[in-house]
Amino acid sequence: MDAVLILNGPNLNRLGTREPELYGTTTLPELEESLRGWAKRNHLRVECFQSNAEHELVERIQLAEEQGYKGIIINPGGLTHTSVVLRDALLGVRLPFIEVHISNPLSRESFRRDSFLADVATGVILGLGVQGYELALIAMQARLTRTASPSPGD
Repeated sequence: MDAVLILNGPNLNRLGTREPELYGTTTLPELEESLRGWAKRNHLRVECFQSNAEHELVERIQLAEEQGYKGIIINPGGLTHTSVVLRDALLGVRLPFIEVHISNPLSRESFRRDSFLADVATGVILGLGVQGYELALIAMQARLTRTASPSPGD
């Protein structure tokens, strides 16, 4: 069974209470439970990890490949716009990753429009609320299934 690491960056531990008009009322534990349920029903294993500390996210990314994860879904929060080290860590493990944002940073302040990760991500999902995580799981599972299937003539 393929395993996917779901990472959430700074302030995402406050989901459900922090700016609910922007991020909704679903809490992080509720979101994680929903994602684990979806994964189980779809024969995928997920581990969820959240940290407000950039170095903890980097360490978790670095462990992902050696622990057998096949892909990463990441909502880096505000680190999206500032973290070269997250970019370097994700590039260093050579795992496909999908960047997810609950809100649409392109419709917000101008400084939120630049992502240090988007140009090297497998895909980016913006502004679809917490449903974006499930869509990312669907996309990641499809990618993993395609890469695991032999091509015609193999």
